[in-house]
Amino acid sequence: MSPREKYVPSEREQAFLDTVENPRYDRQIINGLDPFFEDRAPQDMKDFYTESEISNLISLRGTDRDVEARMPVKITRHYFELARTSPPLQRLVKASPDETENLQGSEDPGFQMDYAPVEGLLHKYEMGLMYVISTCSAHCRFCYREELIARKEIERQDGTVAKKGLAQIPEVTEYIRAHNAIVEANGGIHPETGREKLREILLSGGDPMVLPNSKIAAWFAALAEAGIESIRLGTKEMAFYPDRFDDAFLSMLDAFHETYPDVGFRLMIHFNHPDEFLMKGPDGEYLRNENGSLTWIPATKRAMDAVVSRGWINVENQAPIIKDINDDPDALRIMQRALYRVGVGNHYFFCGRDIVAYKAFNVPIETAWNILNESQKGLSGVETHARLSITHYKGKTEVAAVTNEPIPGLEGSENGVLIFKILRNALDAKDRGKVCIVGRNPDALWFDDYEDRVLFDEAGLFDYVRVKKLDAEIPVKIGAAGAG
Repeated sequence: MSPREKYVPSEREQAFLDTVENPRYDRQIINGLDPFFEDRAPQDMKDFYTESEISNLISLRGTDRDVEARMPVKITRHYFELARTSPPLQRLVKASPDETENLQGSEDPGFQMDYAPVEGLLHKYEMGLMYVISTCSAHCRFCYREELIARKEIERQDGTVAKKGLAQIPEVTEYIRAHNAIVEANGGIHPETGREKLREILLSGGDPMVLPNSKIAAWFAALAEAGIESIRLGTKEMAFYPDRFDDAFLSMLDAFHETYPDVGFRLMIHFNHPDEFLMKGPDGEYLRNENGSLTWIPATKRAMDAVVSRGWINVENQAPIIKDINDDPDALRIMQRALYRVGVGNHYFFCGRDIVAYKAFNVPIETAWNILNESQKGLSGVETHARLSITHYKGKTEVAAVTNEPIPGLEGSENGVLIFKILRNALDAKDRGKVCIVGRNPDALWFDDYEDRVLFDEAGLFDYVRVKKLDAEIPVKIGAAGAG
């Protein structure tokens, strides 16, 4: 199929798409800092930034420390109402001069473009991740995809420079069919890369829930027709604008499931802090139901119940641990318990990535492990499924353990060690379970902070070989763990 050819839905797809409704949603979004700088924000929102904060931000405009050049500012009315009395949520969406004090970081975190066989699609393991939109209802200041949201130009591996493009149905479905046909013809393994069938797709961005129902449905149907076995949709809309999960959207999901009953569906939500979904009293304490469980914000509870009640939908939460937002064991404990009680799995907590300006947001890796470990004390076994993950350029890696005592006979372990464990390599699964042991560094924010403390590395995290081409394993050697 030529990239310029229009995608033509099958009769089954079209019959499904004809049932989809597209309501208009009034999120009452405030875009940018100008409404606050120019006194144009709604009356009750004008004090969201103090005079001092506004003065400091204005002084940076047009300089190399302009916070909006790093990451656009955006907030919904719903999230403002939650954030006005919550310092952690304010930190999540309010621009701050500290964001640009240190702009060190990678413009393409994780060398993701190395795994983009077509624009907007990252093919990793047996899963593909797609950028289907480059914005959200509101913008997290620590966003792992600030280069996409800010529409920055990225240097590709071949030396070309361009903004990251969005996925398009014709190119993506053609790639899926071609890859999977080769795999099937070769007994289940790609003859050059060793990969299995591409069977799962994650719709991401940005936030796909900003798209109209018709466009989300078009992606769902096209992927199902291309032979995808399971679809994930990643969203923070449950926090930013829970009314988006209305009857029209839910009816679209029901119609999709009726049309393609064998396609699994996972909703990957993104709550960072319990203030995003739990009600508080005037004293700042969380409200409780008669049985002692915590009370949800009504709009969020309606949305969550509507999704979870559909037994064929799996709902999982995942979130990074970010400085001054949720680097608090009590907050994480409350969140894990409250989510699991309503049927939401605790999938992963993440260490911060090496995005540009990551030093303003990342919690030290060992601190993050201790926070999560402490948070899971007092939780039941089913509530503690979440692991701490950090995304190495090689693939998803678990921060498996941090010790306080030396290991007898192991030089360099005098202050204890940290153990990384490979969960998935971006190319294949052969290294799953392999570990890397490093001497502790309580200040370490990224892998390069451990380069001089490597004690054992069967995982190859500090001898990384960058992928040169997707259609063949032709590696080119680079430095240990990538730029800081």
